[in-house]
Amino acid sequence: MVLVLPLFVRQVVPGSRLYGTAKTPARLDLDSCTLAGMSGLHQIDTETGLLAERISLWATRAEGCLDRVLPAATRMPTRLHEAMRYAALNGGKRIRPMFVYATGECLGVDIEKLDAPATAIELIHAFSLVHDDLPAMDNDDLRRGQPTVHRKFDEATAILAADALQPLAFHVLANCTELCASEIQQLVALIAQACGSLGMTGGQAIDLASEGKELTVAELAEMHGLKTGALIRAAVMSSCCLVDADEQHLSAMDQFSRDIGLAFQIRDDILDVDGQTHVIGKPAGSDEALNKATWPSLFGIDESLRRCNRLFESAMQQLSLFGSDAEPLRLLASYVVERKR
Repeated sequence: MVLVLPLFVRQVVPGSRLYGTAKTPARLDLDSCTLAGMSGLHQIDTETGLLAERISLWATRAEGCLDRVLPAATRMPTRLHEAMRYAALNGGKRIRPMFVYATGECLGVDIEKLDAPATAIELIHAFSLVHDDLPAMDNDDLRRGQPTVHRKFDEATAILAADALQPLAFHVLANCTELCASEIQQLVALIAQACGSLGMTGGQAIDLASEGKELTVAELAEMHGLKTGALIRAAVMSSCCLVDADEQHLSAMDQFSRDIGLAFQIRDDILDVDGQTHVIGKPAGSDEALNKATWPSLFGIDESLRRCNRLFESAMQQLSLFGSDAEPLRLLASYVVERKR
């Protein structure tokens, strides 16, 4: 099933301050996620259209928000702004905004309040990808099936574009009129920690230092929990900042986010081994070429798949506390662990 959204899409949402017209079509190939072939806990009846409907809504909304907050490519300095838009709008699955929206739906948060954290987290993610691809880091030529930012423009422009995307994320939060001051404060603290030295950036530092080394299961889980999991956790927990939830429900959401964040990274590692470059949008086998510590390289494909499934099952157990309200979140989690790109 392929969903090709119109070139100019506007989701009419009363009161939304961020949402605008998306100038980049969102293309989602659900068949590539093998949804129809799932079994057991992963079984989803795609005929209901629920997953396709939600993914279409969330991806379109995220695209529109990004388009609205990013400076126009015609505004000075034009090359910098063009590179920022290229980095943030040049494709992407929008998994992290989807987790913001899916969790918010589960908890009954007004969708207008979710736009700012969803947009901020995706901007942080985009900034991290630009840096990851640089020659000093992973030295990749392809991202999302297109030349990486430093290949499309130049290395200096790529660095500056990433530098500008990060503060833009916090500008979006600080200026959101849908959120009160205490909510903004909580979100800023959550997202800042998730992308700092105790989160995503720290995980990347450990990843670089671990090239060519054999890590234990605990060490690899810690590295990926920071490098990838921290921002996914922030996406889930950002919606929790906007409700008055008890400790039991918060703890369940927190554990769900940690489980599914690590499962996401293991699936990424597996795709790097058995995926195809034209499908996954980046060079297949790049982790092996860089001698990176990954789940398949250390424990094999079969054990990686088993661990991914165990994490998924644990994540589903955490959502049992929320009953049917968590169904969109369950569907999104299934999409994440079964995807082909």
